Amino acid sequence: MQNLKVNPYVALAIGVITVSTSAILVKVSAAPSGIIAFYRLLFSVLFMLPLFLLKYVSELRLITKRDWVLSIIAGVFLAFHFILWFESLNYTSVTSSTVLVTLQPLFAFIGTYFFFKEKLSFKAVLSGVIAIIGSFIISWGDFQISGAALFGDILALIACALVTAYLLFGQTVRQRLSLITYTFVVYSISTVTLFLYVLILEEPLIPYPTNEWVYFILLALIPTLLGHTLFNWLLKWLSTSTISMAILFEPVGASLLAYFLLGERVVQSQVLGGVIIIIGVTLFLLDERKIKQLNQKQIAK
Repeated sequence: MQNLKVNPYVALAIGVITVSTSAILVKVSAAPSGIIAFYRLLFSVLFMLPLFLLKYVSELRLITKRDWVLSIIAGVFLAFHFILWFESLNYTSVTSSTVLVTLQPLFAFIGTYFFFKEKLSFKAVLSGVIAIIGSFIISWGDFQISGAALFGDILALIACALVTAYLLFGQTVRQRLSLITYTFVVYSISTVTLFLYVLILEEPLIPYPTNEWVYFILLALIPTLLGHTLFNWLLKWLSTSTISMAILFEPVGASLLAYFLLGERVVQSQVLGGVIIIIGVTLFLLDERKIKQLNQKQIAK
């Protein structure tokens, strides 16, 4: 990280804040989940297109067949992550959905261990458990024991597994490609996947009122181009486990936004859970940073 002008942990904090707006924008939209996801990615790609054509299009020739395969898999996973998560918000609350969809350490710890042989210290695992406990506490206040809520929770949990897989597959490709090229390729693949999805389900692409187009554009600009793109950039500097742990902050931000903008009630259990999440994430990031510093010192020797 010696050549970095921007602290990756600061960028990670900005990314978490921006993705916290996603659930709110999806919740206020009346469009089908597939349509919201499609236009979110389509506008993201269109906004990136001028810069990509101007400076990065030649980099496509450097992408190997293996990179293409991994990028396609990552793009498809990202597309269905959005579909399932957006759909979950039709059945359960913002807090419950964002809590379950951000429980990525449960999957990331396993994925990075088996696929990338990343070793995790006892302190890292313990901090992850603490944060996960906080996630369950924050959801307890509005967790509804009903068929509809349970269905929404299951969708959110599957979406969680998919976005973790998206990050895991992207981690190997992102090491060799620039941020813009990798992001443009993966978002384009996701857009095509979502387009085919809405065609198969015969969801209407038009017409939609002006406010819906505003939501689509805001989803592209804030949580996608700022949030997820920052996460893609950070894959070159931080592990999937670190990013997944920090994303546990999202339910805190989403719950606050839901309270002020949507009038969703925030109870004491959610406040307590938020504090526990912050403690768990802080312990993990400090441990991760300590390990990296020790490794750098050993390499320097």
